[in-house]
Amino acid sequence: TYICEDPKIDNSTQEPLNCTNHTAYVPCHPAPNITCKDHSGNENNFTGKEVGFYKPIACRNVNGYSYKVAVALSLFLGWLGADRFYLGYPALGLLKFCTVGFCGIGSLIDFILISMQIVGPSDGSSYIIDYYGARLTRLSITNETFRKTQTYP
Repeated sequence: TYICEDPKIDNSTQEPLNCTNHTAYVPCHPAPNITCKDHSGNENNFTGKEVGFYKPIACRNVNGYSYKVAVALSLFLGWLGADRFYLGYPALGLLKFCTVGFCGIGSLIDFILISMQIVGPSDGSSYIIDYYGARLTRLSITNETFRKTQTYP
């Protein structure tokens, strides 16, 4: 039996510390007072302080784009294209600026898309969200997706 520690969270990004390639590692310790025999008959008594292994946990790649700032810019200055400039889409930002947010329709559509996290930063990173916990996860079907064959009665 192993007891894994909770991840240490970076206050500025709300992601686990040392997150690289969408993975962070947390130490897992064997339960205290457990005695194990290896294949050659040697006994090991664990105190619970040793690290048995490092468990990989998923984390998100963030590069400084705040979800709150993106939504606020989209709501108040979306008709000027400020939201698209902030997220790294200067061509769309300039187009929205010149057309006054596509006469307001583009601003409304962008507000909905940014609020639902469908449009994110242009570098492919995720938003910084101000709490560590449940987040929006996009579901998609790829070549690696397992499809269960349907059986009909």
